[in-house]
Amino acid sequence: MNEGFSHINESGDAQMVDVGQKDVTDRIAVASCRVTMLQQTLQKIRDGGFEKGDVLGVAKVAGVMAAKSTANLIPLCHPIPLTHIDISIEESNEDFGLDIEASVRALWKTGVEMEALTAVTIASLTVYDMCKSLDKSMKIESVRLIKKSGGKQGDFLSR
Repeated sequence: MNEGFSHINESGDAQMVDVGQKDVTDRIAVASCRVTMLQQTLQKIRDGGFEKGDVLGVAKVAGVMAAKSTANLIPLCHPIPLTHIDISIEESNEDFGLDIEASVRALWKTGVEMEALTAVTIASLTVYDMCKSLDKSMKIESVRLIKKSGGKQGDFLSR
């Protein structure tokens, strides 16, 4: 009945996967997203002109905090002892926006994909929150897993 979904048991009920017998391996995941905005919003971020403070600095800290809190936000995620979190935010070369990337690492029994995805999502929402007084038309787009390594399923690289 579970059709290969690890979070659904034989009866069709949601379950937390038992990782007790899995091997500890080096797990890495990288996720990204883009926040597009008006040119004046991006310029004000560059100039540090928002009263709430350093938009990029606060967004990076929010991303780190989010990765560490993933198990509290997503019901069936395991708490994972993360060994490294890196959040980078760069101006987009294609439009007026920011490319946000999170790299998360752990030596553990299950992957860190959700932690990386949560990190970029919360970092992007933080940008929106800090800039919404100037630009409510901002768009958060293309939240996706870029790559992951480690574990039984092996490596994944986005196409």
